[in-house]
Amino acid sequence: MTKLPHVTIYTDGACSGNPGPGGWAALLKFGIHEKELFGSERETTNNRMELTAALESFKALKEACQIDFYTDSEYLRRGINEWMATWKRKGWKTAAKKPVKNQDLWKALDDAVHEHQISWHWVRGHAGNQYNERVDKLARKAIPD
Repeated sequence: MTKLPHVTIYTDGACSGNPGPGGWAALLKFGIHEKELFGSERETTNNRMELTAALESFKALKEACQIDFYTDSEYLRRGINEWMATWKRKGWKTAAKKPVKNQDLWKALDDAVHEHQISWHWVRGHAGNQYNERVDKLARKAIPD
């Protein structure tokens, strides 16, 4: 079996109001190389920005990778690890039989993760993790005026 390249990813999303203008950011680390990604939407939610940051980080990868993925979003981490399989089984409906919110992004994320080997990690936001703080600042800076 071929060893996959190892990439570390940190992501964050931010919103000024919820909903309101939002920004997202990602930091991809491969050896000594780093790549920052960020973007924004005029009318969005914090959760949509968290999912967008993750999705855009996977889109930036050129090949299958072994990934250590860090997020301060329980919504993202739990959605991927705990809820998505049930949503898919139930036709993208929640336990209350309502459509899953942000379904477009969840489906795109589901498609994007399949080729990678991912370890999902939760980090406490605003707790001094230098990379989490860095993507938080980038996401906030990306929010449109």
